[in-house]
Amino acid sequence: MRLVIARCQVDYAGRLTAHLPMATRLLLVKADGSVSVHSDDRAYKPLNWMSPPCWLTEEPGTWTVANKAGEKLVITLEEVVHDSAHEMGAEPGLVKDGVEAHLQALLAEHITTLGEGYSLVRREYPTAIGPVDILCRDSGGTTVAVEIKRRGEMDGVEQLTRYLDLLNRDPLLAPVQGVFAAQQIKPQAKTLAEDRGIRCVTLDYDALRGMDSDEFRLF
Repeated sequence: MRLVIARCQVDYAGRLTAHLPMATRLLLVKADGSVSVHSDDRAYKPLNWMSPPCWLTEEPGTWTVANKAGEKLVITLEEVVHDSAHEMGAEPGLVKDGVEAHLQALLAEHITTLGEGYSLVRREYPTAIGPVDILCRDSGGTTVAVEIKRRGEMDGVEQLTRYLDLLNRDPLLAPVQGVFAAQQIKPQAKTLAEDRGIRCVTLDYDALRGMDSDEFRLF
């Protein structure tokens, strides 16, 4: 991971345009190719970012991050205060709590809850960036990747987006659709998911635990 603290200006051009005036910010360049711009007052959420697959081109005083859709993030550097790279090592992946693990098992057992004709491919489907909670197929044979959370927030949508980007490069699986399932889904996460074509499903965990094996309810 590369950490750069710099006084910079950021301009985004894509489905919409956005401008960040000159200020001191943290730039993160991750091994997966993503580039994100952070300030000191937004917790973990970036001010702007470009998800992989994307490409960073560095020229004196300017970074240009572009993706295959033609979107561009242009970072104009006035002063670089710090620039360092760190080897993070292999990521063991997120260890889910008991609720998320149980939800995954229940949904895998009753996969037709997601729709008539759905069939399970496998749980914990392995990828180069971590396991997908559930991989299944809908009634038409389209591959569906399901990410399960106890509380659905924007970082969960970003995680599923990364999985979808990767899975859709596999000709044996593509096209791959996404389902974001959680006990509670924050409005911002739902908006982001729907903008990316990801379906949201809200699960009632207590009801699921008390149902017979041939029943399943979500609302």
